[in-house]
Amino acid sequence: MDQPETKEVTLIELKEPRAAAAASAPASSGTVGVDAAYRREASPAISAARSGVGALPAQAGPPPCPTCGSPGIEGAMAMASYVYALGQIEARFPLPSVEKEMAQATGRAETAGRTDQQAFYQVLSQRENRYLARQMCWVLTIQGLETYILQPSDPADIDLLVGAIEPHENPWTSTVIGVRGPVAPPDYCNGLMVPIVMFDQIYTFSRDALIDAIPRPEQIPVDQFGAASRELFDRIMQMTDNAGATDEHRALNYLAVRYPAIYARAAQSFAQSSSLSAVDVRPSALSGTRKVADVIFSYANRTTDYTEKYFVRVDVTEEFPFLVTKLSPYFDI
Repeated sequence: MDQPETKEVTLIELKEPRAAAAASAPASSGTVGVDAAYRREASPAISAARSGVGALPAQAGPPPCPTCGSPGIEGAMAMASYVYALGQIEARFPLPSVEKEMAQATGRAETAGRTDQQAFYQVLSQRENRYLARQMCWVLTIQGLETYILQPSDPADIDLLVGAIEPHENPWTSTVIGVRGPVAPPDYCNGLMVPIVMFDQIYTFSRDALIDAIPRPEQIPVDQFGAASRELFDRIMQMTDNAGATDEHRALNYLAVRYPAIYARAAQSFAQSSSLSAVDVRPSALSGTRKVADVIFSYANRTTDYTEKYFVRVDVTEEFPFLVTKLSPYFDI
């Protein structure tokens, strides 16, 4: 059987997330811009989350002493916990004063005919209200559970957070890539105590847009391929405790949004009357100084119950996973 296209592609870069809007519109438009003053001064919470040392956002201080037993930069990097998570981003008010200020800004805006969520997004996306976007508490929810508080590594990336809450007819999913830091103190986000993640990149997309971006094998009909791809994506999203923080879940989430061959394989197996019976992630026997995971997809024939397995290797050593070997048949030893 011909193997599907196996090269790694960027499925979720459906639109330029960082500065495309700012580059195409003047600063006076409703497009989110870059605040030069904010660019120069990062939040203490960002420094604490990046260091991984464990300081609370309000307790960030000078760099650790290199001779007094503190972890230092190298130790902090060794303690870093990377995140590659799929979920929905929400903007919340950390303080009553911020909510009141938002109400005044909304009253000054032209919001006739818009829903509450549309008006909320319109106000936050306007350049003159950039200070409000910086004050908001940005929460990533996974399967309806509040999982992380998000802080940008680059202050200009506040645009990515604002863009993630733009209202759409269908729910949109955000892929958050970053470093997990300490748990937020009670007064940081209105009592919400979850880990802070300082992100380096966010992709926001709809499931349908993701499926449309996947190259479809010619021998598989459009409707059949779409149904198979949606089912596989949903299975990955609904896996128990997938917060994108373990090496196994980071590898799986990476494949879900960056590797189209797994969707082509699912469609071909469904066409051969096989069911997706299991998705397993194991440390690779080839792991040495690097962390490599084997992601194994099992398909059981609905008539004979014979199981075929396919696997792909992913390197999850650093913050950004990458493909090691293409999708291939897997044989139990």
